[in-house]
Amino acid sequence: MKKLKLTYQALILYIITFLVIVIGDQVTKIIVNHTLSLGASYSIIDNFFYFTYVHNTGAAWGMLSGKMSLFFIVALVASVGIVYYFIKCEPYQKLTRFGLILVFGGLIGNLIDRVVFGYVRDFIDFIIFGYNFPVFNVADMAITIGMALIILEISIEEYKAWKLSKSQ
Repeated sequence: MKKLKLTYQALILYIITFLVIVIGDQVTKIIVNHTLSLGASYSIIDNFFYFTYVHNTGAAWGMLSGKMSLFFIVALVASVGIVYYFIKCEPYQKLTRFGLILVFGGLIGNLIDRVVFGYVRDFIDFIIFGYNFPVFNVADMAITIGMALIILEISIEEYKAWKLSKSQ
């Protein structure tokens, strides 16, 4: 396996980012757990943004509800993959590395809930153009933003490769 090329500053940034995601996720879940009853909703912006406390025993939109052993296996495989690709990344692939850190932090944040409680605590609730979007949490946001960064960098690299092939 190739050697991980990271500056000390980059390593510290990645560690801090990971800790902010995991700790921030858990702290916000604790606050919601202590301030809202299960199923209760608090309006932040009427007809748009609410804090609604729910327990999710599944994945997004409650899919695969109750399949806890599957989630543990997926988390283990995903963790190994994330670490592998993080090490495999080139130093210039900053968006990919940062995205992987966000995804890993989100994965760990939700895994903590699954291990400790047997469900994930969700509370961020949006109604967008009349559609009540599934309730989510800080870990879910980190995973989504992380994946978007990875896709963005891949798209940029593919565009550069395409542009280069057209110029030859």
